[in-house]
Amino acid sequence: MSKATAARESSSAPVPASPEQIRNVVLVGPGGAGKSTLFEHLVAARVPGRRPHEGEHHRSVGVDIAAVESGGLTVNLIDTPGYPDFVGELRAGLRAADAAIFVISGADGIDGATALLWQECAAVGMPRIIAVSKLDMPRSDYEETIATCRRVFGDAQPVYLPVHSDDKTVVGAMALISQYVADGKGARRAPTDDEAAAIEDHRGTLVEAIIEESEDDSLLDRYLSGEDLDVAQLIADTKTAIGKATFFPMLPISPATGVGMEEIFELIESAFPSPASRPLPVATTPAGAEVAELACDPKGPLVAEVIRTSSDPYVGRLSLVRVFSGTLRAEEVVHVSGHLATFLGHELEGHPEHDDEERVGPLSSPLVDALRPKEFAIAGDIVLVAKLAKAETSDTLSAKDHPVLVEPWVLPEPLLPVAIHAKSKADEDKLASALQRLVAEDVTMRMEHNSETHQVVLWSMGQAHIEELLGRLHERYGVQVEAEPFRTALRETFIKKVIVKGRHVKQSGGHGQYAVCDLEIEPLPRGAGFEFVDKVVGGAVPRNFIPSVEKGARGQLDKGVLAGYPLVDLRVTLFDGKAHSVDSSDMAFQTAAAIALKEAANESTVALLEPIDAVDITVSDDYVGAVMSDLRGRRGQVLGTEPAVASGWTVVHAEVPQTELSRYPIDLRSVSHGTGSFARRQLRYDYMPADKAKEYAKPEK
Repeated sequence: MSKATAARESSSAPVPASPEQIRNVVLVGPGGAGKSTLFEHLVAARVPGRRPHEGEHHRSVGVDIAAVESGGLTVNLIDTPGYPDFVGELRAGLRAADAAIFVISGADGIDGATALLWQECAAVGMPRIIAVSKLDMPRSDYEETIATCRRVFGDAQPVYLPVHSDDKTVVGAMALISQYVADGKGARRAPTDDEAAAIEDHRGTLVEAIIEESEDDSLLDRYLSGEDLDVAQLIADTKTAIGKATFFPMLPISPATGVGMEEIFELIESAFPSPASRPLPVATTPAGAEVAELACDPKGPLVAEVIRTSSDPYVGRLSLVRVFSGTLRAEEVVHVSGHLATFLGHELEGHPEHDDEERVGPLSSPLVDALRPKEFAIAGDIVLVAKLAKAETSDTLSAKDHPVLVEPWVLPEPLLPVAIHAKSKADEDKLASALQRLVAEDVTMRMEHNSETHQVVLWSMGQAHIEELLGRLHERYGVQVEAEPFRTALRETFIKKVIVKGRHVKQSGGHGQYAVCDLEIEPLPRGAGFEFVDKVVGGAVPRNFIPSVEKGARGQLDKGVLAGYPLVDLRVTLFDGKAHSVDSSDMAFQTAAAIALKEAANESTVALLEPIDAVDITVSDDYVGAVMSDLRGRRGQVLGTEPAVASGWTVVHAEVPQTELSRYPIDLRSVSHGTGSFARRQLRYDYMPADKAKEYAKPEK
């Protein structure tokens, strides 16, 4: 929810008696398609006295939830952001839902991110319908939108056609199966001659598509013989196919005139599945042992998941929870289990693995910006839990005597970094705790304290996500931070053999310092590390000071010798030197060795090494050429391409310097028109070109 308050609505919270009386529906689609407008009008259509927001909606950055009653069912409507930076909120909505409404603008079409999302829903068999909005805009075209949906989505079929007034306002919908015209106020009428002709043009294709999905084998023969098929059977077959995710109806909507609102609720009530008929996530014990398969049964063992975590100025921490099994009750002590690192395969800063017990706080049924008290939530339901201090997003809640761990939903890796520092000492004192709370809420951001660059880095999904995170730090936690240039962890190495004399001689009237060491410095292969060799003969350097020379050389490695980056892959050989019977010391020889390394370093003997990443980019076939051209402009080496699992998509394999990737999430989105995504992993360090090295030189610390 966004900006939840303790306000109370006149309507009480819905209390479903069984999972069969619940429908969990998520609204998804491109930004600007009108999801939030549709969401508000659907809520207003079922909550007496509630008025939808008028005017332009601000860009949504989080999910909004509303539990409403419709047709004797509890319908949990979930509105999600369309902007790609807030994919974590979108995935939370998908995790909570059992069916989806794709809201597509009839004027703007379908973007790459929405096409990918459709494929993801198809992979898990999620039922979907397509609501076409913005049909009153000058460039809108319902017929073109039908063609686009069929091309991108596959088996999309219009079940209603829009009726326009003279000013192009959508004032009705023509039902293709039942052959009537509905307005936005619940009235129905017979079609005009022109409307009947339009219905006839589309009805044959729709009926044939329904027959293909029907379980009645005789339907096709009866249709081909000219029999007028029973409308009730066609409608029943359509709804069955929608629930099985094999048929995807399209309908026009106009929230302003009410067109499509009742038709959507009819599909939700009669075609979308209940939680009891949808597969549940995989679960184990926290130790990884098998458990009995989960069942959507209110009487079963409690298994629930924290879908989203937020903070509210009035009620404190709020956890949005989807109950998969059993019944969640206020004041009940539950087991809280979080093991993100187990599923990711690596430690995640800010998300330590934990198993705790905690008492459940007050439960509420969400209604956008209002909370309605609720005593319990049964399997299949969605509920807000207050003051669940030990639970983070993606954690599992289960019975304390039968702890369970649910496999978390898959999220893309945050790949856009921003380095930050506290604006003042007061902000610095609060920054650590604020970041911990931010990480607990948002699993699509990653926090890193980089020990090499000494920067605090927030890895995000995009620029808008960064702005939202920094704004949340300031507005919610009272911490002001400033962004600073993100630094890549570079290395230095010697590129040719050098012989150098390190001399540290100081006389100040008393006990002096005296050490001279002759060193041979030579490069080693990448990844070989550091070697120290003693070839001193004749006691030129006393045996007790030889370890001091090695210690001094090693001490200089982290500081670097030319540009201040760590020094790697070299062999230092001590072959001669001088000592003083009184003034030589351990520290003097350490200093002499460090001086020798620095004096040996110049642009002809030392080069910078930069990390090289293996990058795998998945992109629509239409933009493969543009992506490959962009990679070459980043000094990348394209290794090859291969078809992606999904038809019409390609995976491009390349090796790219890390210094060229800090803004790549933004640039790839632009180059690929929103269709591209990528994964990266570090391969090795390699020489940075001399002209580039000058850009990254920094004064030695």
